[in-house]
Amino acid sequence: MLRSSAILIILLALLTICSCANPATDKSKAVTSDAAPIVASSPGARSDRYLIKPDTSQILFHASKVTGSHEGSFERFAGTIDYAGEIEKSSVTITIETDSIKADDDGLTKHLKTPDFFDVAKFPQATFKSTGIKAGGDKGASHTVTGNLEMHGVTKSVTFPATIVAGADAVTVDSTFSINRKDFGINYAGAANNLIRDEVVLTLKVRGVK
Repeated sequence: MLRSSAILIILLALLTICSCANPATDKSKAVTSDAAPIVASSPGARSDRYLIKPDTSQILFHASKVTGSHEGSFERFAGTIDYAGEIEKSSVTITIETDSIKADDDGLTKHLKTPDFFDVAKFPQATFKSTGIKAGGDKGASHTVTGNLEMHGVTKSVTFPATIVAGADAVTVDSTFSINRKDFGINYAGAANNLIRDEVVLTLKVRGVK
């Protein structure tokens, strides 16, 4: 009995040592709530439009489970930044083709597209439309962005920090934050889901170009 207990303690210790660290631990956490109404711009408002394309931008993710982690990206997306002279009066819209998801493992890439996760056949797009931008943000970010994120058939208001810089030829948006996959109904059925961490780290490297 003593020997069995000792072996169990050793195995638990090894599991703790070998378990993968959570990449979301030191990251800002997105705040999700019920979707907010989209307020249309006033007819007299003037803005310059900057285009978001994959050749100048990246949408990256870092997901983990107890035994390891994976990185990946979305490779097809398009959007606009409507810059109204002040960042706080501007807006951003982006549409992501979910079938363009690509992980660092080919088998995982295929699995993420199935109904176990993103179900890309049923939900071919994810969209984000900002509803507000405020000055100041967590961990030194220049701003805090709020908008409606529709993904996997669920729409939520999401708030996250971002560093935004507006120039004559481009507007850049850089942000890293964690988001809870379960808020959007992404659950892998079965006990294996308990090994997958709820938080997924998103990194946005967006450069809108005129």
